[in-house]
Amino acid sequence: MALEHALLVSLSEQDGSGYELARRFDRSIGFFWSASHQQIYRVLKRMDESGWVTGETVGQQGRPDKRVYQVSEAGRAELARWIAEPTDAGHLRNELAVKIRGAAHGDLDALRAEVARHRDAHAGRLEVYRLIEKRDFPTPDRLSGTDLHQYLVLRGGIRVEEGFGQWCQEVLDALIPATERPTAPNPKGMRE
Repeated sequence: MALEHALLVSLSEQDGSGYELARRFDRSIGFFWSASHQQIYRVLKRMDESGWVTGETVGQQGRPDKRVYQVSEAGRAELARWIAEPTDAGHLRNELAVKIRGAAHGDLDALRAEVARHRDAHAGRLEVYRLIEKRDFPTPDRLSGTDLHQYLVLRGGIRVEEGFGQWCQEVLDALIPATERPTAPNPKGMRE
């Protein structure tokens, strides 16, 4: 996915200026596609030049004028083409997984700390997602259209964060040094 497609989705939901799009990225789309404010402005300019969006200058009192963008017919066609295009579902690129794979060749205490940091970060993001779900989608069975689509993406995020957090905990449990592992009581009559 190119940043252009994420911006087309956002602008299809609501017209906006570069600043407003950057704020939306900070609050929603940015949870699964990151972009700096500078990248957003640069790509918007390119999209305008390509005819995927049109911009209108809007005067503001006491502030500089702003340019508000909306998706053009060409942009809607590109978005439809991209949505219909198959995505690559087969590759998981995860630096943490590679570090765990090479754990025997590094500092296990540092790796455990890093896995715990990831677990905690995913737990924090999961908490944010659940708050958004509770606040914005209290009756999911009544949703349709864009609201339903946003909810489904949020549910996907919740499931990913739950699974990643559980995996991190599984890794931490497995990487406990043998000297720190609890020993199970020895059943009567069994030799050690």
